[in-house]
Amino acid sequence: MVKTNNPMGDTPQPTRTELNILRILWREGASTVRDVHEALNREEPSGYTTALKMLQVMHQKGLVARDDSARAHVYTAAVSREETQTSFVTDIVNRLFDGSTSQLVMQALGNSPKADPEQLARIEALLSEIENEP
Repeated sequence: MVKTNNPMGDTPQPTRTELNILRILWREGASTVRDVHEALNREEPSGYTTALKMLQVMHQKGLVARDDSARAHVYTAAVSREETQTSFVTDIVNRLFDGSTSQLVMQALGNSPKADPEQLARIEALLSEIENEP
């Protein structure tokens, strides 16, 4: 049985470590604590009990779902990569750029190494799509 446990209904933004765990779950899919610990340990050395505690906290926050029907609990991401990215970008736009997405884009493009032609083509296509929306 897969369980999520978020009594508030709205999911909080994950911390840096929680985001690392979500990246593992997005990449690997359903994983046991041991699976998460081994993958996390390659990126950010920590103990097994730390991974277990983090997954328990993330379950309480509603960031992961837990299947406890087997002996080893299996965790999956309860939030998508896209939802998480949208949440972070919205927060950054509101807090740092006074709600101006154009300021965010200008800052990002102005401070990054030269974008490759493929990235620029995708940006241009997106801008064209936005301009043509009713």
